[in-house]
Amino acid sequence: MTYKLLFDEHFLQSRNAYWTATEICQQPDVWKQSAEKIDQLRDEINAFMQPLVSQQSLRIILTGAGTSAYIGEVLAPYLSQVLQRQVEAISTTDIVSSAEQYLLADVPTLLISYGRSGNSPESVAAYNIANQIVKQCAHLVITCNETGELAAKSKDNPNAFTLLMPASALDQSFAMTSSFTVMLASTLYLFTENRQQLEQAATAAEHCISSLPASIKSLSENQSQRVVFLGSGALQGFAKEAALKVLELTAGELISYSESPLGFRHGPKSIVTPSTTIIVMASDSPYTLSYDKDLVGELVNDGIAKDIIVLDKNVFGQTEPLSDPWAGLAYIVYCQIYAFFCSLQRDISPDNPCPTGEVNRVVQGVTIYSLK
Repeated sequence: MTYKLLFDEHFLQSRNAYWTATEICQQPDVWKQSAEKIDQLRDEINAFMQPLVSQQSLRIILTGAGTSAYIGEVLAPYLSQVLQRQVEAISTTDIVSSAEQYLLADVPTLLISYGRSGNSPESVAAYNIANQIVKQCAHLVITCNETGELAAKSKDNPNAFTLLMPASALDQSFAMTSSFTVMLASTLYLFTENRQQLEQAATAAEHCISSLPASIKSLSENQSQRVVFLGSGALQGFAKEAALKVLELTAGELISYSESPLGFRHGPKSIVTPSTTIIVMASDSPYTLSYDKDLVGELVNDGIAKDIIVLDKNVFGQTEPLSDPWAGLAYIVYCQIYAFFCSLQRDISPDNPCPTGEVNRVVQGVTIYSLK
């Protein structure tokens, strides 16, 4: 019998947890599959991308809603460093609600849109509004759904290119897990072509999935009422996504929060109580790591938090360095598993933690207004 995250398939199906467990566990394989596809399409991708990125005035915006927006928050600081140009993360929810504050008509723009389904109202609207406002607007659509609206819109647009993720990345469960990481890993690989880092990240995640679930399950059983995720730079985006996963999979019963280690002292540290678990995503940069260590030491000396967990390469059985956005892929798998166990611990179904429909897999109830 097949076991996933310590449970057999019969148990997972009986608890409406099968798809979440499956999609967490498949992630390293899905990353590799997407990298293979990008290699096959490299010439076609370059033909579209190189004329754009050769423009020094090109503005690059990474966009999405909810979890998809956090892909941009992870990647923007790192890609700015790699490309030696400003890359911005602006959510579709911000673009749609305040378009004229975020989009510049006379600045050539590449809008990189992320969408699991590609059907979120704000994702489609942001695509349309960008075309309406920006005189020279190109689109790179990265999506898990070849029949989604985003993929359909870009199909016949000569100024757009769609990069489809492997079919299995179109998560069946409520919360985005493999869809989040594969779109993120694919963008990293697209811009850096660093197969070695991708393989190392996959190995670290495989170690997490095969060797760490028992200890993560034990952590989830400590009766915490609050959990805080901390990370700097690219890792702050991962911390935000980890906090959202806990909130989603526990249907809001476990309060979660995210911040940077330095920012945490400035008021947010008030959240720490004897029922708080803190998970710190350690940076690979020695400079940034100094700040991580200082805060961890301070939290230990305070002696208030229930548990303080530091995620670094040693936790994942790695000896070689992994740059922060690649290491974060393994960190977020750890946090997804933690959220999964927290959900089951509270007798909530991970595949559909909100069966009454107040929150949906694809957002509902959004009215899109015409921009004059």
